[in-house]
Amino acid sequence: MKYYLIAGEASGDLHASNLMKALKERDEEAQFRCIGGDLMQQEGGALVAHYREMAYMGLWSVVRHLPALLRKMRDVKRDIRAWNPDAVILVDYPGFNLAVAKYVHAHLRQVKTFYYIAPKIWASREYRIKSIRRDVDELFSILPFEKAFFEGKHHYPIHYVGNPTADEVREFLEKAAVGNDDFLHHNGRSSESHQACLDGRVATDEDEVNGLSASKPIIAVLCGSRKQEIKANLPAMLEATDPLADEYQVVVAGAPGIEHDFYASFTQGHHVMVLHQGQTYQLLYNAHAALVTSGTATLETALFKVPQVVCYATPMPQAAGLLRKMVLKVKYISLVNLIAGREVVPELVADTFSAGNISRHLQAILSGSQRKAMLNGYDELAAAIGKAGVSAHAAQLMVELLRQKQR
Repeated sequence: MKYYLIAGEASGDLHASNLMKALKERDEEAQFRCIGGDLMQQEGGALVAHYREMAYMGLWSVVRHLPALLRKMRDVKRDIRAWNPDAVILVDYPGFNLAVAKYVHAHLRQVKTFYYIAPKIWASREYRIKSIRRDVDELFSILPFEKAFFEGKHHYPIHYVGNPTADEVREFLEKAAVGNDDFLHHNGRSSESHQACLDGRVATDEDEVNGLSASKPIIAVLCGSRKQEIKANLPAMLEATDPLADEYQVVVAGAPGIEHDFYASFTQGHHVMVLHQGQTYQLLYNAHAALVTSGTATLETALFKVPQVVCYATPMPQAAGLLRKMVLKVKYISLVNLIAGREVVPELVADTFSAGNISRHLQAILSGSQRKAMLNGYDELAAAIGKAGVSAHAAQLMVELLRQKQR
């Protein structure tokens, strides 16, 4: 069968690639065409466009790039019609994907529309339930509390398949010790060394850092996957960690698709390393504590049992803080707290985001009772997520539903 997948960011690329792998195991004739990233392409997807071409964040950025987004939408619609897949699988990214679902439902009724990783309409824009009900054939949820929201409140049946991030972390942990010594001793580069390269000088042996020390604890900094997020969050995060540089190694996880040059303007003058992209899990495996921008990374950090402070800067923080209370329908923004149903990790968002607040909360989780309480909360979180095998479960359901349609 033919599957057309659309993912609009790095985490969607990861989840979609694992789903593709599971689909191939259950459908030997599976063909893939996709909007996504490198991982989806590696699984055999014919990449129509990279998610980097559509990764705009914030209202003004979207408005500025609206003509390009509209052109991309037209191209995708034409491409789906021309390829005529058995199913379109939409992975999160609701602003774009719900418009695609509407088009498919209206013009390609023979094509099944599967939504994998449900839009977070329980947080805001609850009115989107109308378009989901009309345009989405099957919704696959990865958050346990969504079943009550969609089925209990809106009487719209969904499939809760478990959380793919939990599977990805479990898989990593099964083989985590392999290569860990290499990670600690041969990865990373100091900001001074990196700046030497940027200045046009060849880095010398003295410039290079012999990786990360196994004897000095690590504070991981996960400051987002988009340039706008990094620009907004990283400066305050580094200011908060500077006083700890003598006791801890401060290490920034490089995001997929973000060049090292971009980080350099923020890391100058700070004792910090920036890791190459694709090493976030190794970093979390070795971290003592973390500063994390809200998103899937908060859940990943919790599943690695690394105490964290959630940090999310916004433009006009005072106004954003007020609007958050008025617009958001949920009390928390991090997946950790949302799944737990209580505050397990501190959230510094909008008007509470500052280097001083970050520093204070970070100090509190480096040792002592708050650290222990957070780790206990992580155990509750893992229990709530449930069993392993998420991609396999979702793929099995999708293949069965498509074969039922063919009969």
